[in-house]
Amino acid sequence: RPRTRQVIRMQNKEKAASQPRKTTARGQRAPKGVLRRLLRTLFEFYPVLLPVTLVCILINAIVSATPAIFMQNIIAIVDDTYKSGDWASVSGKIFGFVAILVTMYVVSLIAGFLYTQMMAIITQGSLKKMRQKMFNHMQDLPIRYFDTNGHGDIMSHYTNDVDTLRQLISQSLPNILISAITLFVVFCIMVYYSVFLALVVVAGVVCMAISARAITKRSSSYFLRQQITLANAEAFMEEMMTGQKVIKVFCHEEGAKADFDKVNAEIFFNARNGNRFANILMPLLGNIGNVMYVVVALVGGALLLSGAPNVSLSGMAFSISIVVPFLNMTKQFAGSIGQVSNQINMVIMGLAGAHRIFSLLDEEPEVDDGYVTLVNAKENADGTLTECPERTMVWAWKHPHHDGTVTYTKLTGDVRFYDVDFGYTPDKIVLHNISLYAKPGQKIAFVGATGAGKTTITNLINRFYDIQDGKIRYDGINIQKIRKSDLRRSLGIVLQDTHLFTGTVMENIRYGRLDASDEECIAAAR
Repeated sequence: RPRTRQVIRMQNKEKAASQPRKTTARGQRAPKGVLRRLLRTLFEFYPVLLPVTLVCILINAIVSATPAIFMQNIIAIVDDTYKSGDWASVSGKIFGFVAILVTMYVVSLIAGFLYTQMMAIITQGSLKKMRQKMFNHMQDLPIRYFDTNGHGDIMSHYTNDVDTLRQLISQSLPNILISAITLFVVFCIMVYYSVFLALVVVAGVVCMAISARAITKRSSSYFLRQQITLANAEAFMEEMMTGQKVIKVFCHEEGAKADFDKVNAEIFFNARNGNRFANILMPLLGNIGNVMYVVVALVGGALLLSGAPNVSLSGMAFSISIVVPFLNMTKQFAGSIGQVSNQINMVIMGLAGAHRIFSLLDEEPEVDDGYVTLVNAKENADGTLTECPERTMVWAWKHPHHDGTVTYTKLTGDVRFYDVDFGYTPDKIVLHNISLYAKPGQKIAFVGATGAGKTTITNLINRFYDIQDGKIRYDGINIQKIRKSDLRRSLGIVLQDTHLFTGTVMENIRYGRLDASDEECIAAAR
């Protein structure tokens, strides 16, 4: 007994036999330039709100990195006053520093609240506009795109890829920006106070970076493969739902369950291994940060006891007022490194999703060079046709010529093929030298085995695909000169795969002509 998916594919049109499926590069890292394009797109969506948000993030990050300066000043005052005992003279300075620090924290709190609220607007608004751009562009894509890409894979652009993009915009990019600013400010403060201790921290950061790179390289590969398996699962479910009747007819329910278990097991395997490595990262970096904290404390204590000269931009000598804030900055520095490393996987997955979204948006839309249009017309006594704005139930092809003249040809439905060659791919021609005709009022039947080209011929009349050689004339006019929308509007087609859209029966009947009245829809149903 054939496998379930093979049985279901037997229902596909004959073009599936000659047309290979393809997918946009899923599971691969995004190429260079995707992040720059994403940021440019976000600025296009929110040219004012996004810069304001970045300013709030900048304020929040800088303020969160500066407490060490106030701590150093306060500890220095306490250290000096402890020896003299004159607390009354320095209490004003201490409370002044505390008041400034509290004020800055309030500003940071307000900036943090504002940027989180604005990022929520930017994130959801950008995703809405991105989905809208994808869907609008998808309506302009040729049928070839949908025949050569899995439907589940196309659907995953709107689910998996958009979701990874949501995490990238709302969480990863703001956290990385805040951490990067914090790292820069804290490192500058470290160098200002002590170059020796700053070098110790740099050595620890190098160890953290090497460890993070080794782990994220493994976890990101599994997370990217997880995206592949999720897309495969969506394609599998779409195929199973479409082919439920085939599954029932062949009594293949157990086989369908077995196939789904394999797809589900692949998702589990990649998700488990990806999260296993990802969950190692933060504890490992945390322990390295703790070791770095201890090393900085030991080196700082040794320098204090030895009375070694301090190399710094401030020119201050080693004292407890430098070592204690340095320990806090070390914890802050290690925490920021951990935050950046923790977001790497999300950034890689988000950029991969953004790359697939941009790949869809970059697909070439359907080209339409037709200039012959379908118009309402009235037939004069001498048999000539005149264009008119009202609906007359007489249709004519309006054919403008290069010399400026316009001719009108009555729509009768005369279709003729002249030596037509066609292939879904240029290297594999499936129709050779096809010549046929269908006069107005004739009933023509195409009879043949699956894959003989019956549906393909009707697709060529609609210009779902363009021929490689020969000509197709409709009422004596080459169909490549007819505007596609008018060509398809002139034809009535009942596809072999019926589809009902969500809504009432009357709404589905009206789908072909949205301005049809209820009486016309009822008459059509009868």
